[in-house]
Parts: sequence; structure tokens; C-alpha cells
Amino acid sequence: MNRRQKAILIESLAVIAVTAIAVWGMVNLKDWINRSEAMRAMEQLGEEVLQYRTENGSVPPESYVERIREKLEGHVRLGRLQYRARWIGFDATSDEILAYTEKRYPSSLLDDGYVVLRLDGRVQWMKKKKFEKLLAQQQSQTEIDMTQQ
Repeated sequence: MNRRQKAILIESLAVIAVTAIAVWGMVNLKDWINRSEAMRAMEQLGEEVLQYRTENGSVPPESYVERIREKLEGHVRLGRLQYRARWIGFDATSDEILAYTEKRYPSSLLDDGYVVLRLDGRVQWMKKKKFEKLLAQQQSQTEIDMTQQ
């Protein structure tokens, strides 16, 4: 191989490497933005739920949450929402999980996990194992059976 061929090969490999790094970076940025939008949407949902709860003394029904979600859906990426109001009793603590949505990032630096709305309106990101352990502690056998169907 002569000098010119080596230079062309090195330049081509450099362009391919820079392009691959840029694409990988954009995928990670997109996933990070999607996660932050989901967190923001859950915060908005939490504000609406808290307002309903202070006005009516209980958490809103699922149909009310669906209407709020539809209103938010045009602007954010919340995903498939699991709303647990029917399983929460009046004796529940503020740490009880009220709603959650799973987020998966198979080709990203971000770990898979859940955006969680607590009964007191707090929103947080939880890694998959921690969330599943907490949810298992809070679920009754009836809820587990019903959600698996």
C-alpha cells in the first residue's frame, strides 16, 4: 500500500469513528431528554392529583387521571401509566406508590427503570431492582393477581 492509500484509509476510518460516536451520543441524548420529559409529565400529573386530593379528600379515579394524561400526552412522553389508586387504602403512608411508568433504554448509557409518583406528590426515578422490591412490599396478593391478567 502506498502513502496515498494509507492516508485515504486512515481518513475514512476517522470519519466512520467520529460518525459512530456522534450517533451514539445522539441516542443517549434522546433517551435522556425522553426520561426528563417523562419526569416532568409525572410531576404535572402529580400536581393535578394533589389538587384533586385536597379538594375531595381522596385520590382521583382512574378515568380522571386518564383525562389528565390525554391532555398531557400531546406534549410529553409519559409511556404506559400504571395507576394504583384502587389498591391504596386510607391508612396508606405518603411513601406509597400511586402511579408509575417503565422506561427502557436498551442501547443507552441510562439504566432501565421507572418514573414513580408517590402518594404525597413526589416524583422520582428508580432503578428497576429497587422499584420492583418496593412495589412487591406495597402490593397485596389480589393486586398482583389482577395486574398479571
